[in-house]
Amino acid sequence: MKSVGVNKKIRNIAIIAHVDHGKTTLVDSMLKLSGIFRQSEGVERVMDSLELERERGITIAAKNCALTYKGVKINILDTPGHADFGGEVERALSMVDGAILLVDASEGPLPQTRFVLQKALQSNLALILCINKIDRKDARPNEVLDEVYDLLIELDASEQQLDCPVLYTIGKTGVCKKSLSEEDQDLTLLFDAILEHIPAPSFDPSAPFQMLVSDLGYSDYLGRLAIGKVFNGKVKANETLVCIGEEKTVTLKVSKLQVYEGMEVKEVKEVEAGDIVVLSGIEEVKIGDTIATKANPKALPRIQVDEPTVSMLFSINTSPFAGREGKYVQSRKIRERLLKETLLNVAIRIEETEDKDAFIVKGRGEFQLAVLVETMRREGFELCVGRPKVIFKKEGDMLLEPMERVFIDCEEMFMGVVTEKLSLRKGRMQNLVNNGKGRVRLEFLIPSRGLIGYRDEFLTDTKGTGIMHSLYVGYGEYTGEIPSRFTGALVADREGVAVAYALFNLEPRGQLFVRPGDMVYEGMIIGEHNRANDLDVNPCKAKKLTNLRAAGKDDAVILTPVLPMTVERALHFIRDDEMVEVTPKSIRLRKVVLSAQKRHALASKAKKQILN
Repeated sequence: MKSVGVNKKIRNIAIIAHVDHGKTTLVDSMLKLSGIFRQSEGVERVMDSLELERERGITIAAKNCALTYKGVKINILDTPGHADFGGEVERALSMVDGAILLVDASEGPLPQTRFVLQKALQSNLALILCINKIDRKDARPNEVLDEVYDLLIELDASEQQLDCPVLYTIGKTGVCKKSLSEEDQDLTLLFDAILEHIPAPSFDPSAPFQMLVSDLGYSDYLGRLAIGKVFNGKVKANETLVCIGEEKTVTLKVSKLQVYEGMEVKEVKEVEAGDIVVLSGIEEVKIGDTIATKANPKALPRIQVDEPTVSMLFSINTSPFAGREGKYVQSRKIRERLLKETLLNVAIRIEETEDKDAFIVKGRGEFQLAVLVETMRREGFELCVGRPKVIFKKEGDMLLEPMERVFIDCEEMFMGVVTEKLSLRKGRMQNLVNNGKGRVRLEFLIPSRGLIGYRDEFLTDTKGTGIMHSLYVGYGEYTGEIPSRFTGALVADREGVAVAYALFNLEPRGQLFVRPGDMVYEGMIIGEHNRANDLDVNPCKAKKLTNLRAAGKDDAVILTPVLPMTVERALHFIRDDEMVEVTPKSIRLRKVVLSAQKRHALASKAKKQILN
């Protein structure tokens, strides 16, 4: 019988939950209790280190930290709750032995809860269930607990996972208790539950050193960093090891060994099995590679990630304003940045096109790709991106497309408009729950391409009160053509500066995207037309002066305020013949073919082909 060793001095745990159920806030309270930073330090969502994460209040990249409790080191991984960042979830779960499942006491288990929980159950992780935010006025912890058990049974959880400990928490104030009737206690109960119910990492005492690379980092001083869990054996600094990749094995020498301590990393001389380690001195390494001893190189199973479902064209900026605002504009720089992203993010793929200045980027969802575009923009890149497109598959003669399950919570009076809009986009209603309190819960099965561009429309239709979540469920049969947008675009017919007088006269034609003083060029989309066709307009037309009218007369033109354009809003709006020009300072919409004359010629040609 094979002997198994256990490292009782370590626990590795991930925190999994739906978006905005309080994962990162709970980690803050755990770090405060362990003394990593003082209670007086007003730190909020310390794990959301990216600027975008703090702005949006979501976790985008899985991150590590560690604390010590009763002499045991607890490595904590904060994972994203959004299904588009599923690659991050899969990476994180490959490093841990257990998970804290966090569920909002009011909202209950939502689509992304199902997604991350399914991943945890597939990895056979031990669970601790935390019903969070029990201080909410609309909290219903007992009903939510029943809903979680229903979900666990539906996802084929084992008896051990169904028998997981249940805790009631308020992550913001660090309150935790075993039952609702008990007095409030601190998070010591949660730490005790981790030590008691989460298994210590096991290993084979006779096996040589093996580490699975689950994350990559970069340091200006140390170069590429490989982060992962040590599955077997020990490693010392300056030891000669090998990196076993998909295609080749590379010899390497570890220059520095580091482990997590609080939010920081500290250098150590030796790392034991079960701990999460940061190795430096490795240049050619990818996520999923195994690092082992040179004498006995054995590969571990690679991290398996769901296939990408959405693709988008990234190209150099070809507008007349190219190169004015960005720091990096060359295709070589864009290509290098995209390749770097594929190294750090297992869910993103990049493909070359016939055009050397354009690349196809594939990912798990339009939101993931929008976050990548926004990140590049903030780094100083200037580029053009096309409309997100779903990736079709063929099985024999049958065309398949990605399908999603959409969960909608809205007021009863908006149910009709939501159902109508989703049915136009080939959505089929699966379930309807009306609790008699004025709000309804709807469930639809819809093609992924039917959701592209719908989210903003949904918020407008429900006057900002609707909540929508979607979950990718796999590939289904192609459902036919879906109308992408029922309105046309107002397109500038010349280069110049937008004038208030011209914009005031264009307002009845549709909703504008530009303000007076904004630079425009031929082919740039300056607004949404009320009708289905595109309209070429002159936003630079100034008022003609006569000797009867003073220059300053009628100056007080009052225009409707323009909503600031965001990457997501732009991607939702554009059609296949349109693009988004993204620079560090501006987000502009444009036609792929800028010249009005060429566009009309192409339209006439297409019309003739249809008639023939």
